[in-house]
Amino acid sequence: MSISLIDVKKIASLARIAVNEEESEAALVQLKGIFGLIETMQAVDTAGIEPMPHAQEVVLRLREDVVTETDNHEAFQQGAPQVEAGLYLVPKVIE
Repeated sequence: MSISLIDVKKIASLARIAVNEEESEAALVQLKGIFGLIETMQAVDTAGIEPMPHAQEVVLRLREDVVTETDNHEAFQQGAPQVEAGLYLVPKVIE
């Protein structure tokens, strides 16, 4: 994929980033390097390679799924201006 200085300026404009000529040229060089790396990676034959869920062999310790904290929602709602049926009531913002 080729990218031009016009493309860089257009992307900067869409992102609402003010860039001068030097910054645009520097970004163009960096983007060309990134796209070159992507093309190199896409050229590698990965047929027959099984996808990995993680880069390292990771084994998670398993534990019982039990509640370890107490239910304090009533105490937390004491300071709320309005509460109904265990829910916080907030004023309507969008009309």
